[in-house]
Amino acid sequence: MFDRLSRVSLTTAMTVMVIVPVVATIAGVLVVSGFMFTPMLNATLMACLVVGLVTVPFSIMLGRAIARRTMWEREAESARRQLVAWISHDLRTPLAGIRAMTEALEDGVVSEPGEVAVYAKQIALEADHLSKLVDDLFQLSRITAGALNLPMHDVALADVVSDVVAASRPVAAREGVELRADARAWPVVKGSDPELMRVVRNLVSNAIRHTPEGGTVAVQVDVDGPEAVVRVDDACGGIPDDVLPQVFDVGFRGSSARNPSGAGLGLSIARGLVDAHHGRVGVQNHGPGCRFEVRLPLR
Repeated sequence: MFDRLSRVSLTTAMTVMVIVPVVATIAGVLVVSGFMFTPMLNATLMACLVVGLVTVPFSIMLGRAIARRTMWEREAESARRQLVAWISHDLRTPLAGIRAMTEALEDGVVSEPGEVAVYAKQIALEADHLSKLVDDLFQLSRITAGALNLPMHDVALADVVSDVVAASRPVAAREGVELRADARAWPVVKGSDPELMRVVRNLVSNAIRHTPEGGTVAVQVDVDGPEAVVRVDDACGGIPDDVLPQVFDVGFRGSSARNPSGAGLGLSIARGLVDAHHGRVGVQNHGPGCRFEVRLPLR
């Protein structure tokens, strides 16, 4: 019996819970009255019928609402566990490298000054990677908790893009990727400089990471009606249409067209920060790769 009940939907269970007392009440009244339909009995039965007509639809709506919330909580818990697993993997990799290199230095396996310098530099790089990952987690937690309190002021969007592109050029050059920037307009938006720079930086670094050597990443600033627009085009080869809606999900690591890398937090953080600026961010296949587009309301 309990196995059968466990397979019953929550909406059905709630409906049955309401109907059973109403039916039991009607049956009890009929038994006590000896099925003698007096005006008092008719009034009682009518009252029970009205109660049933009111409570049954309400129980169905309540059951559906609880079922939706339960399903959402289960999905959120599953996503949280998956994210923790991904983050744990990304933390273990640089930590294992740091431990191995530290032990090599301590044991004297590496003693030549040149080799020691190389190991020290690699340890610093891994530590920097860990620091960025922790920073991403902190920012994501603020976004998901609704704890962002951004100081808003006038921001020249082209200046933000220009600073990010200038800082990203050495990385692009190291990967053999050409990075271009073009400002067709000079829009001013209401926002926070550090957060808007982070949005653009996340999109540009994502584009560089997924563009093969010899490819081009183009960043463009424009105005479209009442909105400022930032477009970031890469040469990743495109994303399957069925995967496109998942690109900004927490933990998304790529598809067959894009090499999985990182913890999958950069694009999620970008979307959260754009939402905090009352804007929109989207992605579509465009040319040899993808186009990420940020739209923000003009000042």
